[in-house]
Amino acid sequence: MNHSIYSADRTTHLKVVAVALVVGIALAGFGISARVNDLTSTTQTAGVVKATNKPVMATGATSAVIR
Repeated sequence: MNHSIYSADRTTHLKVVAVALVVGIALAGFGISARVNDLTSTTQTAGVVKATNKPVMATGATSAVIR
């Protein structure tokens, strides 16, 4: 049995690399799936903008507009 990474043979190094690769892929897949499922909780705040022939003033303030 290899007790040190310095004295390990080729198959032991290959096993370490293989396990690290599998864990990395699993962690990346988990992170992507967690982020994709989080998109359902977001809400859209923008409204529909329609083209008109008349000039329109759009504002986000709730105060009265004085012209």
